[in-house]
Amino acid sequence: MSEQIADYSNLPKVEAWTRLNADVRTVLEGIDDDVAAMATISAMLYHGFGHLWAGFYRVVEPDRLLRVGPYQGSLGCLEIAFGSGVCGTAAAERRTVVVPDVNRFPGHIACDASARSEIVTPVVNGKGELTAVLDIDSEHLETFDDEDARGIETLVTWFARR
Repeated sequence: MSEQIADYSNLPKVEAWTRLNADVRTVLEGIDDDVAAMATISAMLYHGFGHLWAGFYRVVEPDRLLRVGPYQGSLGCLEIAFGSGVCGTAAAERRTVVVPDVNRFPGHIACDASARSEIVTPVVNGKGELTAVLDIDSEHLETFDDEDARGIETLVTWFARR
């Protein structure tokens, strides 16, 4: 793979996610470091799709607290409680949460007031433990859908590899 991040933003979603997932696997081949992977995936998502924010919130207190991890974009919230906002909901319920309009999500936490839509996917390790969530924000309404959810859910399977 070239040293430049591919532009996935103008591809049909299924093709974009297929290519991104393949590119991530290529870039991370031989890497066994979750933080390096989180940083790399954040950069590839942020630059490859042009989203407002892309990054991880790590579980620092199981079933209680998430803390910001590697990300790209404006400042993120430093900590989010399980069950709070979109990230905390995805963590507590261990499911991908797609939010077409963040202003209609009860308890949404506005880390960046520019965010209009959001998708958050749980990250589970090989032991089945929740270790993080992957959060992507857009400044546009209705950016994310079920195809994005499937693509992101495939992407985070990298963390269950061992």
